[in-house]
Amino acid sequence: MKKKILILSGGISKERLISLDTGHQVAKELKKNSYKVKISEPDHNLEKNIKTFKPDVIFNALHGQFGEDGYIQTILERHKIPYTHSGVISSSIAMDKEISKKLFIKNKIKTPKFFTYSYDETKLNLIKKINKKLNFPVVVKPLNEGSSVNVYICGKKNLSKIIDKLKNYKKVLIEEFIAGREIQVAIMGDKKLGAIELRPKRKFYDYQAKYNSKAKTKHIIPVDLPKFKLKKLMNIAYEAHKIIGCRGVTRSDFKYFQGKFYLLEINTQPGMTKLSLVPEIAAYKGITFLKLIEWMLKDASKKK
Repeated sequence: MKKKILILSGGISKERLISLDTGHQVAKELKKNSYKVKISEPDHNLEKNIKTFKPDVIFNALHGQFGEDGYIQTILERHKIPYTHSGVISSSIAMDKEISKKLFIKNKIKTPKFFTYSYDETKLNLIKKINKKLNFPVVVKPLNEGSSVNVYICGKKNLSKIIDKLKNYKKVLIEEFIAGREIQVAIMGDKKLGAIELRPKRKFYDYQAKYNSKAKTKHIIPVDLPKFKLKKLMNIAYEAHKIIGCRGVTRSDFKYFQGKFYLLEINTQPGMTKLSLVPEIAAYKGITFLKLIEWMLKDASKKK
């Protein structure tokens, strides 16, 4: 008898639409294959839906704040029902770019140089710090958003405008801009699944490049790298996955510049939409979308 799967989808983050799409795609695939499926928002009806539906596994299709930062995971732990993706602590660490980058540095994984900016500092002081530590252009991004939400490449001229745009965040990350190739790596438990290169027509692989089919980002697989370089890249992604304590599927985002790999961040709940990268990498490796989802559900049930 097929298992009952409760899919958490939607939520209140800026990635709500992506989450709804992920939830819909996963539900559609499971229903086609005789699973009993229910989709639930992570709202006041969640507890009721868990109690009445009595799922065997919860597929967490939420993205962004409250969905992949340890918050919903804390709630799910109380119900003692297996759920997909990483647990409370690893989700929290991966979502916080400052903490995760410090862990990368501690473990000798290259990541762009950075510092954080809080809004009690002056912009003049910020410019001085950039000139001293990083140089322009820089990348400005929130500490805890996903899908490249509110990520900007800034020169000295537009820095002030972007900083004002992000003032609803208490603190933002100011990061060294690394030019070069954009490469993403998928890890599937203990398996180094594969890599894909992205060539966006936009300035970089931002939110529009990720989720708007009209942006026409070119997906290149296999990645054109020497075998030893590709092996090194896969090993770095796997090491990051283990350092943070992730489980299930993760996707690590890299820049490759002048022969070096720079890890930008690790995503504990990569998208599962038609334009998503992990299903594309899995398909290239001969793993269908259904098999990928089923593996994730099985992996959830093996949670330590």
